Amino acid sequence: MFNKDDNRNLAVQSTPSNIISRGTILEGNIKTSGNLRIEGRVIGNLITKGKAALAQSSYVDGNILAKNAEVAGEVKGKVEVSEMLILKPTCVIHGDIVTNKLIVESGATFNGGCTMGAHIDDIQLGLSKTPDRDDTSVPLKGLQNVQGNRAQQGYKPA
Repeated sequence: MFNKDDNRNLAVQSTPSNIISRGTILEGNIKTSGNLRIEGRVIGNLITKGKAALAQSSYVDGNILAKNAEVAGEVKGKVEVSEMLILKPTCVIHGDIVTNKLIVESGATFNGGCTMGAHIDDIQLGLSKTPDRDDTSVPLKGLQNVQGNRAQQGYKPA
């Protein structure tokens, strides 16, 4: 039914998905080439070449860089989306937004500046470690290390 070539093409077409489920607290940066769904809490930066979906129960204390994003939870940090950003009615963003296209649904809360029509350079993951570089720093223009955001916003660990 399937031959080797069909299986290879199927593997190339599928996009890996990553889920941080409700009740999970993750401290650190997330970098992925696949889609990312957050239902829990993340204290760190999110970087994906795919779509970032933040559920109503999500909380992110850090910056977000994605190709597309849909936010229904709370974000404290800069949100940079190269294509389309959707703010759902339960969304609360405390920080600046940079995106090409923006959809704001009735009820969404956004406190910060907004730059639209901006073209964000290619999303680079920087997944390989080098001896001179700590992988906790974010190698992208426009994103600062999450430690900088915590100090500015009076972050106190639980």
